[in-house]
Amino acid sequence: MNILTAIKERRSCRTFSNDPISKETLDQVLEAATWAPSPLNAQPWNFVVITADEIKKKIVAEAEKSREWAVEKSGWGWLGKYNLDFLASVPAIIAVAGDPRKSGVDQFSDEGAKAYEHACAAAVQNMLLAAHALDLGTLWFTMFDRRRLAQILGLGANSVPLALVCLGKAAADPVPAPRKPFTDRTVFIE
Repeated sequence: MNILTAIKERRSCRTFSNDPISKETLDQVLEAATWAPSPLNAQPWNFVVITADEIKKKIVAEAEKSREWAVEKSGWGWLGKYNLDFLASVPAIIAVAGDPRKSGVDQFSDEGAKAYEHACAAAVQNMLLAAHALDLGTLWFTMFDRRRLAQILGLGANSVPLALVCLGKAAADPVPAPRKPFTDRTVFIE
């Protein structure tokens, strides 16, 4: 699959079939993540593959708490109707956690370590594209409290959960989201 085609055709999926994902396929998606760029080639990511129903139920409960908090803070009524059931039924969830100590030079700035988060985001994008090439659906999910999710997953002090990648065979064709033309947000300085 051509990479530009994959980028344009990849969609977020919220309805997954119950078909399990083979270890070989999971390994391909995870290996793609490890090829992401990172500051100083520090590779600050760790991945936790979740298939256990018990852990998924805890993730759903955490997402519901976070949704309630977000609705209260934002006033976005529509968010209260956002269905989280797919988190319990998706065949696999890959938690992406980053290590702030592997952030690069920015860890010494006044703003603190952020580059490790950017590197982990690049790893997530690689996973999404690899999964799409393998005919799988994905969703980049971030509606959780980092500390509570770290407890659920048993992560150490230097492992910050940044994203959950929901992974499985799509049960329906995801709806394309509209995109603004790239020229609307591009400035050339020559």
